[in-house]
Amino acid sequence: MAEAFGKIHGKGIVDVYSSGSRPSGIVNPKAIKAMAEIDYDLNKHISVGLDKVPQVEYEYAITMGCGDECPMIDAITREDWALPDPKHMETEEFNQIRDIIETEVKELIEKIRRGE
Repeated sequence: MAEAFGKIHGKGIVDVYSSGSRPSGIVNPKAIKAMAEIDYDLNKHISVGLDKVPQVEYEYAITMGCGDECPMIDAITREDWALPDPKHMETEEFNQIRDIIETEVKELIEKIRRGE
């Protein structure tokens, strides 16, 4: 979902990549449904591991509460948003996490836009 929000709100500002520490190979159907509710088709996204994203130095590396499971990647700035994995949450809680992710992404894009 973070990648999707990066593409939605950061078009022309950021290049966004997303990967998981233990990718399943499929996008969570709950995430597809949650994003469809805001008119975004997450079906065009894929679930990949870190080895499938470009191996470059990133300006920002964002993790979402994965703690020690998060692999190290080369990045100038690292942030952990410490969000719970919504995978097993009911729809209302899942959508709350979706909305928090959107807010965090928008704030990060604004920070990048300001050159911070």
